[in-house]
Amino acid sequence: MATVTFDKASRIYPGADHPAVDGLDLHIEDGEFLVLVGPSGCGKSTSLRMLAGLEEVNSGRILIGDRDVTSVLPKDRDIAMVFQNYALYPHMTVRENMGFALKISKTPKDEIARRVNEAAGILGLEPFLDRKPKALSGGQRQRVAMGRAIVRKPQVFLMDEPLSNLDAKLRVQTRTQIASLQRNLGVTTVYVTHDQTEALTMGDRIAVLKDGVLQQCGTPQEMYDRPANRFVAGFIGSPAMNLGTFRVDGDEVILGSASVRLPRTTVAAITGADEGRITVGFRPESLEVVAERPGSTIPVVVDLVEELGSDAYVYGHLAGAADPAVGAGGESADSPIIVRIPPRTAPNRGETIHVRIREDQQHCFSAATGERIG
Repeated sequence: MATVTFDKASRIYPGADHPAVDGLDLHIEDGEFLVLVGPSGCGKSTSLRMLAGLEEVNSGRILIGDRDVTSVLPKDRDIAMVFQNYALYPHMTVRENMGFALKISKTPKDEIARRVNEAAGILGLEPFLDRKPKALSGGQRQRVAMGRAIVRKPQVFLMDEPLSNLDAKLRVQTRTQIASLQRNLGVTTVYVTHDQTEALTMGDRIAVLKDGVLQQCGTPQEMYDRPANRFVAGFIGSPAMNLGTFRVDGDEVILGSASVRLPRTTVAAITGADEGRITVGFRPESLEVVAERPGSTIPVVVDLVEELGSDAYVYGHLAGAADPAVGAGGESADSPIIVRIPPRTAPNRGETIHVRIREDQQHCFSAATGERIG
């Protein structure tokens, strides 16, 4: 097994104004499961392809273990890749697909058979070894693609959105299998996805990218509890964090007809560039529904209720706000405020409920830079 290091690695496509990946500094430990996550076009797949040797590195370098592989051919990097579209040979059986890379490398037949049977046992594919891909379900095909990677016994697994083509139920089942398999094998794994739920449930650590720049890297809990900036706060979590930019009056932030007290250290960190405003974030579960207390509770007009059985979510908007720029993810003033409530306690559409932010569960960011304050 091996570590993986991106040392200020950049990729600039010909004719582009900005790098697709810009000075990526990232170290992945031996045996770690790291998830690269971000919106479409953020550079996550490009980063993976740079590691695989499928994209040129224009500056910086990439190491696998202590070996600089920046200019090494893909076939000599000792990596195995699992693609979104499975990439199985339709005319070959499952057994032949899984053992093909070993056959090309002239591995003895008995060794190929042993490794294929071993991988098939791990993945539950023994009954399907003599079938062709067209006779398999999507989940089974993905397991064959995993098996093809496992039999090679590489130093690093690379997975590029391997669950995107699966239905919702199968996706949940397969992501659990992949995470469990990786921990059993102990192979260093870099996994790319745009689905932050996958990132939170699968990775030892998560690296969030935006516009080719690494925003934050940490454990799922660290990313959820202490996002480094407004972008990470709005991206990590489902439903998304409520975010809004509001006026500061003394040591309080004004949310519509309510005010919320800010810590002294937060007030002291506000600069002239913020122009007397601050971005405040609070997750749906950080809000509690309480009796109205004018000036200290936040009034929310109910627009929609989602009943999910174990939970319910109220989608609404801030009542009485002259500048209602708050909502899930903070994308726009039209985004709803989301409040998690106990099931079967939902208010009616059009009602006004009053909420307050639980103690120490608000997040503050600079209105000018988006960076975390405090």
